[in-house]
Amino acid sequence: MFKKAISTILAAAMTVSLVACGGASTGETQSGDAGTATESGKEVAADGDYAQITYAFVTFNTVPDDTSDVEEKLNEITREKIGVEVHLMPLSIADYTQQVSLAVQNGEIDIFHTLGDLGNDIASDMCYDITDMMDTDAKETKELFEEEWLKTTMSDGRLYAIPTLKPFALQPMLLYRKDIADELGLDMDSVKSVEDLTDIFAQVKSAHPEMTPLAPVSQGDSGLTRWIKNIDWLGDSFASPTGVLQGDDMTVTSYYDLADFAKYATLMRDWYNSDYIMKDAATTTSAAAELMSSGNYFCYSASYSYPLEDTAASLSAPSGYELGAIALGDAYLDTSSMNAVAQVIASTSENPDAALKFLNLTYTDADVINTMLYGIEGRDYVKNDDGTVSYPEGQDAATVPYTAQLSCGVLGNFFIQWPLEGSGSEESLKWEDEQNHNAPSSPAMGFTFDASGVQTQYTAVSNVIQQYLPGIACGSVDTESALAEFRQALKDAGYDDILAEKQTQLDAWLAAQ
Repeated sequence: MFKKAISTILAAAMTVSLVACGGASTGETQSGDAGTATESGKEVAADGDYAQITYAFVTFNTVPDDTSDVEEKLNEITREKIGVEVHLMPLSIADYTQQVSLAVQNGEIDIFHTLGDLGNDIASDMCYDITDMMDTDAKETKELFEEEWLKTTMSDGRLYAIPTLKPFALQPMLLYRKDIADELGLDMDSVKSVEDLTDIFAQVKSAHPEMTPLAPVSQGDSGLTRWIKNIDWLGDSFASPTGVLQGDDMTVTSYYDLADFAKYATLMRDWYNSDYIMKDAATTTSAAAELMSSGNYFCYSASYSYPLEDTAASLSAPSGYELGAIALGDAYLDTSSMNAVAQVIASTSENPDAALKFLNLTYTDADVINTMLYGIEGRDYVKNDDGTVSYPEGQDAATVPYTAQLSCGVLGNFFIQWPLEGSGSEESLKWEDEQNHNAPSSPAMGFTFDASGVQTQYTAVSNVIQQYLPGIACGSVDTESALAEFRQALKDAGYDDILAEKQTQLDAWLAAQ
């Protein structure tokens, strides 16, 4: 079913450029039914009494001071189509999880998305059960997904979220400044492993002592947790992993006991001592694009699900320099690949039907999702004749009043998002679809972990991870002593209970297959 949906989108966009942060260039709704206002919507619009919803999402760009103009642009569409008005709540990655949790508790938001924590959000009763609403409020979105893919956001047979529709197979990469690589004659294609970066960093530091070779992706995230191969996070994320599988071994293992974790943590400590990584990487509130745009950093490492060239091209503008990209590993699919970023109706929402109707538009209406990403045409972006988007002359991602362009893989339907100028192709979209279907996958694909029985332990363990992991992953603490202390603190917090519960549920799931 999904291939048929992608073929439909491809056919609609065949004459335009398709890129890493965008599929179709048309502003038309991709589903005819979704673009028609319901009778109830018209009645609400006639009365001028619209359902009010708030959508919280992470932005990797600068958090805008004012979103009212963008909201009004959206509401010009949504009032007529679904009788709804939306308020946007873009949040920085550093604040997102905590602020969303509090906002759900206080009934302040209606829609949010997960960041690798869907199992915990379900167990914490943050997610509205949308199973019985999909056929009436989001039928068009439901038809875009294979049934097996929607199972990744289910618990006990009930649907609690909709995966963001995007290339799912994440590949670890290094994004680097091409001007520095060209100046120094660096052979980036010779880098076949993370360890090979040490010599690259040494050359950069020698030629540019004022520059730090490696910037963190975000606070406490050096990229280390993406470098270990063939990991199934079993419901967690790279930001806060607990029990995992590696490869075909179906034994749930402590992520922090893996030999590769200790190896890369030791390497990161060596880089820290050599001034190869930002000294404040464990505590900074700045994200990679902002750090790169300062001109003080050579590269950063993150995972993306787009071709190398497309990824580099789409990230060059927000980084302020032309970037290159190399692979630091292979793509690997697990359940978290699909449900790590998933759209959720908050359990405390007073308007869940209205929220799901709006969510449906982010998957089916190109104008809605691209307004959320790019803002106001002429002010925040310019639509080019070839269907691509660029920033107004003299402006960039850091200076326009509004952009959430770097959230392109976080919101709605990637395949109807407009591409940035100079990146992507029709072949890229086909490649991404093939990756979704052909990349190596975990033997536990489809298994979802129910954390409700170990919620107390999860809270305690999460606090321990937040305390220790940033410093270890960014090299700012002695690896051997900090890792030993970290492992003991995990045990004291009930880590073994989580491992045991995951193994029990996984064994039961395997027996039922």
